[in-house]
Amino acid sequence: MAYPKIVIFMGLPGSGKGTQADLVSERFGFFHFDTGRVLEKEWYDPAKQNDPVVVRERKNFESGVLNSPDVVNTVVERYIKQYSAEGKNLVFSGSPRSIVQAEFLFKVFESLFGYENVLVFAVDVSEDTSLFRNSNRRVCKKCRTPVLWNSETKDWRVCPKCGGELVKRSLDVPEIIKERFREYYRQTEPVFELIKKVGIETVHVNGELPPEAIAEEVRNHLESWSKKHTT
Repeated sequence: MAYPKIVIFMGLPGSGKGTQADLVSERFGFFHFDTGRVLEKEWYDPAKQNDPVVVRERKNFESGVLNSPDVVNTVVERYIKQYSAEGKNLVFSGSPRSIVQAEFLFKVFESLFGYENVLVFAVDVSEDTSLFRNSNRRVCKKCRTPVLWNSETKDWRVCPKCGGELVKRSLDVPEIIKERFREYYRQTEPVFELIKKVGIETVHVNGELPPEAIAEEVRNHLESWSKKHTT
């Protein structure tokens, strides 16, 4: 089936964007372009720790403040062009995070794929749910896979994917999470108006549901999209 070239998951921190992007990657063959992981890799690259730009951006990252758009754009565009040249469909989780980023990213999408091949999923959750999920999750120190606390995972010490150590991120504390909420409402939420303006299709899904139930909604929408665009 012919699926979108680009799928984007947007929503509050902890809404499950990354989990759903991983599932789309596994089930439909998309490459998960996790901008947060790409940038985190850049900021903590041992070879770049004397670079003043990297030092500045890492401090912003650790405090919950969005990174500088021009720096993010440079890194992101390089990777998107590379994957496009390889013929890969891409799924994004949480990017773009500001109007400036969106304007840049959408121009890249339009040029390489066309807006008709882009689909956005808005994953809707409450602040309470977001705060709980972020405060209780751990992340693999090796592959950066997030693991949400629940009765099954509460005693896990190693990553289920690669066996790496599970740790709590420095930015997953209530004060920083609440700052990320403010950043989301101030900078990310207005992106939906731009999405509407350029004519990119948007689908809202209930992020309060268990991951598999959300994934089923996503699967149904992707298959519906495919049928609509191939008939």
